[in-house]
Order: sequence, then C-alpha cells, then structure tokens
Amino acid sequence: MKAILFGLAVLAVSAAMGTSAQAQNYPWCAFYNTGDQAVNCGFVSREQCMATVSGIGGFCMPNNTYQPLPSRRR
Repeated sequence: MKAILFGLAVLAVSAAMGTSAQAQNYPWCAFYNTGDQAVNCGFVSREQCMATVSGIGGFCMPNNTYQPLPSRRR
C-alpha cells in the first residue's frame, strides 16, 4: 500500500513539473517609505497601487519592465 501511495505521489509531482510556471508581470509598482527601499510591482491598476500605499506611505509608478501577456488566438 505504501508503495502505491509513493508511486502516486511521484506521478503527481512529475506531472506538476511538466507544466511551465511563469511569474506574472504587472503594470504598476508601489515604492514603500519604509527605509529599506521596498518595491512591489504586483498591481493591475494605479488605483489599486494607490489604495495600498495610502495607509503606509509611499508612491506608485508605472512598471518600466511590464510586458503584456501575448494574446491567445483561437
């Protein structure tokens, strides 16, 4: 029984490794006023970024490395 469970676990891991994972690139970055130059480029809109920094301090700028995902053709 343990061998079967181990085999299934190995199969699941190998199947998961077969898919490609890519980091999502977002168009807006938050620069936090925390003294350690913290940056978070994970915002879809300027409004979302501004809402995040409004309570803790900081500012938002466009992500100069943003590249939209290629559109899928059907």
